[in-house]
Amino acid sequence: MITRRHALGLPLGLLAAASMRTPTRATVAPMKNVIQDSLSKHFADNGTEGTFVAYKVDDYTVIASDKDRSGEAMLPASTFKIPNSVIALDTGVVGDPDKDVFKWDGVERFIPEWNRDHTLRSAIAASAVPVYQEIARRIGEERMQKYLTAFDYGNHDIGGGIDRFWLTGDLRIDPVQQVDFIDRLRRDALPASRRAQQLTRDILPVTKVGKATIRSKSGLIGVDDKTEGSSVRSSVGWLVGWVEKGSEQTVFALNLDIREEHHRAARMKLAEQCLTEIGAL
Repeated sequence: MITRRHALGLPLGLLAAASMRTPTRATVAPMKNVIQDSLSKHFADNGTEGTFVAYKVDDYTVIASDKDRSGEAMLPASTFKIPNSVIALDTGVVGDPDKDVFKWDGVERFIPEWNRDHTLRSAIAASAVPVYQEIARRIGEERMQKYLTAFDYGNHDIGGGIDRFWLTGDLRIDPVQQVDFIDRLRRDALPASRRAQQLTRDILPVTKVGKATIRSKSGLIGVDDKTEGSSVRSSVGWLVGWVEKGSEQTVFALNLDIREEHHRAARMKLAEQCLTEIGAL
């Protein structure tokens, strides 16, 4: 649905996001949808291609860098650790994100930070795939499917294995859908307990930029627990989250092609550049 184009040239997902953001006041201004082509230059200047989508909450505006890639669905990779955390906390699979410990299974993996015991907080900081695979197995297929459908997360498809569907399986989500999901988490608007949503927000990695705070999660398509060697080349990198600057908040999602090793580290820099251009930083 999201990949089809609206007659005005905007992704249908932008319009869906607009309709889902309508305030409850009797008279409201319509959601504004803007394609800001100049944002694409930041990706080109870094020798790659990508897309950036933002929802400026106070301005009631969705801004996208392009008409096409902003609606292209991909594997969520480790950005799925966000809904996985909400589900784990809501079901009781994790009771306390700082006290419940997932013991290391003793298998040496190529990312050293994975090779130790983790709490939920440390696991999301290290993006520890094996921990979140164990969490998914404990949640189980039936509950996982119910939550993804209730969350309206991407295409809801958990095909490909309960511990692999977001890594190499059938789950797909586009940047506009990422923004919509993150915005609902930000507002305690997911069909899950407020506690589960608040704790998930609290454990998200934080980046400070001047007086602004960015809460975000990265992801790399092509990197998982079965990947061997530090020279692995992931295909696409994600960064999703929101920025708080004073009372203003902006939700965003970006992805880019990983063509060189430095593109992995460029995700936050590109987010900051795009957020600065639209006045969110």
